[in-house]
Amino acid sequence: MIDFHIVIPSRYGSSRLPGKPLLQIGDLPMVMHVVQRASESGAASITVATDDERIAGIASAAGVDVCMTAADHPSGTDRLAEVVEKMDWDDDAVIVNLQGDEPLMPPRLLQQVAANLQENPAASIATLCTEITQQQELFNPNAVKVVMDRSGFALYFSRAPIPWYRDGFALEKREQPQMLQHYRHLGLYAYRAGFLRRFSSWQPAPVEQCEALEQLRALWMGEKIHVAEALETPPAGVDTQEDLQRVRAALSH
Repeated sequence: MIDFHIVIPSRYGSSRLPGKPLLQIGDLPMVMHVVQRASESGAASITVATDDERIAGIASAAGVDVCMTAADHPSGTDRLAEVVEKMDWDDDAVIVNLQGDEPLMPPRLLQQVAANLQENPAASIATLCTEITQQQELFNPNAVKVVMDRSGFALYFSRAPIPWYRDGFALEKREQPQMLQHYRHLGLYAYRAGFLRRFSSWQPAPVEQCEALEQLRALWMGEKIHVAEALETPPAGVDTQEDLQRVRAALSH
């Protein structure tokens, strides 16, 4: 049995959907649907990390562990680092970060990313990807791309279409190469607790600030990130009112 902990960062503030974690989906607020997905994964523990007493109250009333965190963390990874310190987990403990707006996350992907980290002792982080088959997705800067080495370790993450197909991406053609696949990064991570302790002491890297991708700070500092192709493609999380309606419809069956 894989031994791992799930932390669910859940902030009340959202520019597009204020109070997002507490929005009702069926009989439960969104954050509790996320807790259900976490519990279905067989995690050793589940902790909701929040800076908001309303979210903490809902989770605590349902018997879920809550860790109150500072409101001013520069990134979600920094928030996880505070949880690791407060929970006093060993450096080797595996922590899966499940965002509080992912109520449809397949539990087996939580198991997969935790197992990948355990099976790759050289890695500080494990994450997942899916194959890109549509040209529109490949050239969409909101779809983060990743390139791996032959052992599955990340070489680079970018909002640009990487690898750049020199002979096929000319403006008049833009045909996808036959010799190589392109992959989209899924923002689901497993971390070693010791890595999170190190990460919180580092300054943002220039390349991270350029791409606005905090995982590049780990690569910049020489840490290894293992990337596996996801067993299935998860539905999108909730960022907009349209997303909320889609999830409500999906969970009403």
